[in-house]
Amino acid sequence: MNQSSTNSNTLNIRDQRIAFIHASWHTDIVLNCWEGFRNEMAERGYDVDKFDLIAVPGAYEIPLQAKLLAKTGRYAAIACSALVVDGGIYRHDFVAQAVVDGLVRVGLDTDVPVLSVSLTPHSYQETDFHNAAFAEHFVKKGREAANAALQIVKTRAAIKGA
Repeated sequence: MNQSSTNSNTLNIRDQRIAFIHASWHTDIVLNCWEGFRNEMAERGYDVDKFDLIAVPGAYEIPLQAKLLAKTGRYAAIACSALVVDGGIYRHDFVAQAVVDGLVRVGLDTDVPVLSVSLTPHSYQETDFHNAAFAEHFVKKGREAANAALQIVKTRAAIKGA
């Protein structure tokens, strides 16, 4: 690949839209993922004003929203974030599994990369300590999701350009 096509591919990649879906439960923690994701992308020169932030009621609703967005053809990637906690009735296990399975299926069915930062901690209590620890963890996971999105989008652009 010559230098001019590399530069034009990089420019095109940086101008692509990305959707970020988040569950509305525990937004004070979950939106830290968006912060980490957005900051990492901005630091790498991406136009984060072209990123769409979409809220859904809970984690269980994320896969359908991801599918609807992917089918529009507007997005180079979709990142998703949720905190699924143990409410004492073991519902969190099947919710988290359904969300991750659904997101994988959306990606496979639509050919749009879908990244998941859907965390299911073994122990979470609504204390200042846990809230701060998980908020910090979501920032880190948001940055990791951004790096994964970058790799996937760049690889897809290279394959399409080949």
